[in-house]
Amino acid sequence: MIRTRHRALIGAVSIFFAAAPSAVFAGPPFLTDDPEPTEPGHWEIYSPLIEADGRGESFSGSIGAEFNYGAAPDLQLTLALPTAYEHGDAGLRWGAGDVELSAKYRFYHDEARGFSIAAFPGLSLPTGTNGMSAGRATALLPIWAQKDIGHWAIFGGGGYAINPGPGKRNYWITGIACTHSFGEHLLLGLEADRQGANSKDEGGSTSMGFGAIYQLKIPLRLLVSGGPTLDDAGGKAGFHAFAALGLDF
Repeated sequence: MIRTRHRALIGAVSIFFAAAPSAVFAGPPFLTDDPEPTEPGHWEIYSPLIEADGRGESFSGSIGAEFNYGAAPDLQLTLALPTAYEHGDAGLRWGAGDVELSAKYRFYHDEARGFSIAAFPGLSLPTGTNGMSAGRATALLPIWAQKDIGHWAIFGGGGYAINPGPGKRNYWITGIACTHSFGEHLLLGLEADRQGANSKDEGGSTSMGFGAIYQLKIPLRLLVSGGPTLDDAGGKAGFHAFAALGLDF
């Protein structure tokens, strides 16, 4: 589950944000994350949170729930509880995924200039079953920044992934996204992301994507994103996709 939704590591049924889309909104459903923490004393819950990436009939991902809590000013605590799945020539198999814990701390915020920076380190614990676990604890250590310009927002950054185990290797991730809000009900955005090789047998990859957030009847929203993934080795393009509902209270 340390794919790069980059949100903290990755992550069943998600309920999500209540606030209307605005230029300062970022993060889900994009692979690229943002520096905006949950407001102190508030919850953001995503469920069902559904993710997938792969190529053709060979793909994997998770269905789960993510809980974000504003523990203090500029501090967000996150818990992800995924059910992981994998589809290949042998069919579909699934099991409990690795539990993920992370904390987002916004250490710089200039509201007048619309600029923020945050660290969002996360840890994935080897709690998965039926071969759905990384087998060891993994971690992601990213920094994210954002600039707001009216109804536009540009956000991105990157970090270092610690990925131990036989045949595995640590790697870097980076991403950038641009969004625009259209009134109180719709936000659209584009992004590009890069992930280094996470094993000795595979190269890195570059993903591009389109994301949208639509305000349903308050407090629910619908979030979707997806796009192609290109491997350094070439060949047929793969894909990544995300969908979630949400609630904020």
